[in-house]
Amino acid sequence: MRSSRIPVALTIAGSDSGGGAGIEADLKTFAVMGVHGTVAITSVTAQNTKEVIGVYDLPPDAVVKQIEAVYEDLGVDAAKTGMLSNSEIIRVVAETVRRLKFPLIIDPVMIAKSGAPLLRPDAIKSLIEDLIPQALLVTPNVPEAEKIAGIRIKDLNDAKNAAKLIVKELGARAAIVKGGHLGGEKSVDVLFYNDEYHIYESPRITEGCTHGTGCGFSAAITANVAKGLELPEAIRIAKRFITMAIDYGLKVGGGHCPINPTAWLMIPAEKFKAIEDVERAVSIILENSELIAPYMPEVGMNVVEAIEYPYARTPEDVIGIEGRIVRVRNNIKAVGPARPGASSHVARAVLAAMDKDPSIRAALNIGYDPSLINAAERLGLKVVFVSRREEPPDVKAMEGQTMQWMVSEAVRRAGKVPDVIYDDGDLGKEPMIKIFGHTAVEVAKKLIMIVKKAS
Repeated sequence: MRSSRIPVALTIAGSDSGGGAGIEADLKTFAVMGVHGTVAITSVTAQNTKEVIGVYDLPPDAVVKQIEAVYEDLGVDAAKTGMLSNSEIIRVVAETVRRLKFPLIIDPVMIAKSGAPLLRPDAIKSLIEDLIPQALLVTPNVPEAEKIAGIRIKDLNDAKNAAKLIVKELGARAAIVKGGHLGGEKSVDVLFYNDEYHIYESPRITEGCTHGTGCGFSAAITANVAKGLELPEAIRIAKRFITMAIDYGLKVGGGHCPINPTAWLMIPAEKFKAIEDVERAVSIILENSELIAPYMPEVGMNVVEAIEYPYARTPEDVIGIEGRIVRVRNNIKAVGPARPGASSHVARAVLAAMDKDPSIRAALNIGYDPSLINAAERLGLKVVFVSRREEPPDVKAMEGQTMQWMVSEAVRRAGKVPDVIYDDGDLGKEPMIKIFGHTAVEVAKKLIMIVKKAS
């Protein structure tokens, strides 16, 4: 029963001192999914990305009291379980859920990513007999599904059979067997619900982070159920969420790095902020239209800003002006709005700069003129010349690699990303100046300083 208009989700799970899984991952996920997260801690673990050093279970009555305290004051729109550790905790959690009657998603955590056991062997029987019959959904991976269903799972058909068995013979309303252990180019999960199968596919992420994957996935489903979504839709959103959290995982520690739940919010938020910055930069440029117009390149100008590291990867993560900024008689105008992916050339220059210094996220291009270079040097800006004629043939032959090479060469010469990189053009390539900075507004202001100094 909901006690407020804010959905409340509860995680009944263990604490991960490394912050990658357990209640820590669950609460991050609840927050980014827009629900209020609450906890009933079952066990405190001493662990990091490499190993579980210690496991300290709470008394079963302490677990029950936490659940009751949350339920009586805030209500519980949906709950999930994670690490339950022992049969006594499982039995009291099952009895409490039966009594309070809130939707329950079971993540049958058995083994940590490091390989350490998180569920005692004698507790598996209690999990199957006491808790699974209370579940709206059970979310095992392949090894967990094999233990629960008692069958070997080698392919998608086996996964379907296991999901159906968990529902038909063990009493859960639904089961989804996750396909991360099955291999293949795609990660394929299979849900059995209301006598139907639902298949969920996503690209398999090979360079991401997987510590906390099961926790984040089940927490995302729980949050969506708490918000009133039907189970298939709740899982569809959770699948997208966890794929992103794995892909943008946090490269920390020396073992299995943790998922990044905040990527779900950070990427759109960063794009929104960058759009605002580029729009402000364009306003500054257009206010100085007559000063800048004489230096406009034939190909037009663009001013861009990338979203923050580690989220910026491709030109789609860089905000630019659609159609660029062009000269119209003695003035200039922006052809289109600021949007992601609107620039290729300048965007690639920024991405190359970020590869050397993640704080340098913005750039613009302006036509080459010796007076601008002289003005930039007199202002004390770091200026580097790179000749396109020195570009290695193998680099030139690869689409989109020129900017990477030019920026790398400039950084090699300057020892850092310079304020200004310029070139004298090449066959079919107009000579160009590129101005770099931390934000689009900063590079716009640098441009104004330079053209005023050159006047």
